[in-house]
Formats: sequence, C-alpha cells, structure tokens
Amino acid sequence: MPLVTFEGIDGCGKTTQIEKLSEYLKSKGIKHSIFREPGGTKIGEQIRNILLDKSNTSMDPKTEFLLYAASRAQLVKEKVKPELEKGEYVILDRYIDSSVAYQGFGRGLGKRIVMLVNEFATDMLYPDLTFYFEIDKETFEKRMKPKKDRLESEGWLFMERVIEGYNSLKRSKRFVTVDGKLGENEIFKVIIEEFEKHFAL
Repeated sequence: MPLVTFEGIDGCGKTTQIEKLSEYLKSKGIKHSIFREPGGTKIGEQIRNILLDKSNTSMDPKTEFLLYAASRAQLVKEKVKPELEKGEYVILDRYIDSSVAYQGFGRGLGKRIVMLVNEFATDMLYPDLTFYFEIDKETFEKRMKPKKDRLESEGWLFMERVIEGYNSLKRSKRFVTVDGKLGENEIFKVIIEEFEKHFAL
C-alpha cells in the first residue's frame, strides 16, 4: 500500500490537512495509519523531546541530524513497514525530505550525506506521494505560535535555507506542490484531487 508524506516549513498548515485527509479516508472505509516525525514510537518520542527542547541550544548539527535519523529508523522498522505490509495506507507528518531540507540545507550538512544516512536508516523506503506546502515569510511569521520549540525559534533566515532544500527536491515526480497560503478547504480540494488521481480511489 502507498506511503504518503506531508512536508513544508513550520506553520505551513500540513498537520491540519493530514487530519482532514484522515477523516476523508475514514469516510471511505480506507484503513490508514498516521505518524509524526520525529516520534511515532516510544523511543522516537523520547528522541523528539531531546530534539525540540529549547534548553538544548548547544546541540551540534551532526547530533541533531543523527537523532532524527535514529527516530526515523525506529519508526520505519516498528510502525511504517508493518502497516504497509498489512495493506494499509501510511501517512507521515515529515520524513526524509525534512532532513534534507532542515539538516542538509538549513544546518549546512549537505544533501549527499543526509540522503546516504537516511537511505540506510529507512532501508531505502521512499514515499509514493509527497505533498509540499509552500508559504512566504509573512505567512510564516503570522502563524508562528508564541511558545516555539527549538527549531521553530530559528527564524526566517534559517527557514529560507530550508526552503532552498525543499526547492532542490520538489522537481521529483512524487512531489505535489501546494500553495499553503490558500484557505483550508481550497488546499484540501487540491489534496483530494491529487490523492484520488494517484491512487485511483
């Protein structure tokens, strides 16, 4: 069964659309699982707490990157592959592309090493379809909540580098670029159209 991922910078609206897609799939009687990254497993959630803790400002970019890869490896082994093998759709709130964008470009570690380590961590399991939500600086700043986690606190200059990373990826055939500035219902209409087209629902 398909693996579908949702990507974009913080505040792009992808999590809201995942919830709407889940309701749609339930209405169709389609079995599916949703997991967030980092996290989704007991070990992954512990790693998430370390990664997003604002007190960990001294974390080296390599440490950050490897922690994300470790959480992802656990999620794929423990949850994603078993669900796919059972014939269920799996929807992920972030996946490999986030590491390419955030650590490869945002942190300057480079695309090549990020791809290499993640292919090892996931046994080269790539998505069948990826929705990438684009937003601008004004939208980003308007949507940022007051209590920001460690990565959300990085600001727009960091996010510009992250966007550069996503732009290097979105030419892939599996990417569907969505205008994240549109209204929720307008965005959802695009998602459903693309979802049904790709999977012939």
